[in-house]
Amino acid sequence: QVQLVESGGGLVQAGGSLRLSCAASGRPFGSLRMAWFRQTPGKEREFVAAINWTGDRIYYADSVKGRFTISRDNAKNTVYLQMSSLKPEDTAGYYCAAGTTFGRTWQTVDEYDYWGQGTQVTVSA
Repeated sequence: QVQLVESGGGLVQAGGSLRLSCAASGRPFGSLRMAWFRQTPGKEREFVAAINWTGDRIYYADSVKGRFTISRDNAKNTVYLQMSSLKPEDTAGYYCAAGTTFGRTWQTVDEYDYWGQGTQVTVSA
C-alpha cells in the first residue's frame, strides 16, 4: 500500500503562483512513477503532469506546458507541482497519483494505482 498526502492548495489571484506537495509513504519512493491530475465538478479527472523514477522523463498536458513544473525529491519522498501564471481555468481539485509499473502513455487515470485525497486550488480573476 502507498499513502499519498497532498498539501499547498489555496486561493490565489490570476497570474499568481502556488506550489503543491505530495508526500508518499508505504513503499520505496524511488520505485514509484508519480503524476498530478486535476478535476472539476461534473468533469473527468484530467492529466496535468507526470515524472519518472529518476526525474529525467517528464510529461505535461498542453494546457499547462510552460507554466507548471513537476519535480521530485526522492530523499524526502515528495513530488512537487510548481504552478505559475495561474489562470481561472486552472481552478480544480488537484490529485497526486502513483504508479508501480511502467506506464503506456502516462496520462490516463487507469495507469496509476494509488491516489491522494486531493487539494483544492482556486484562481480568482
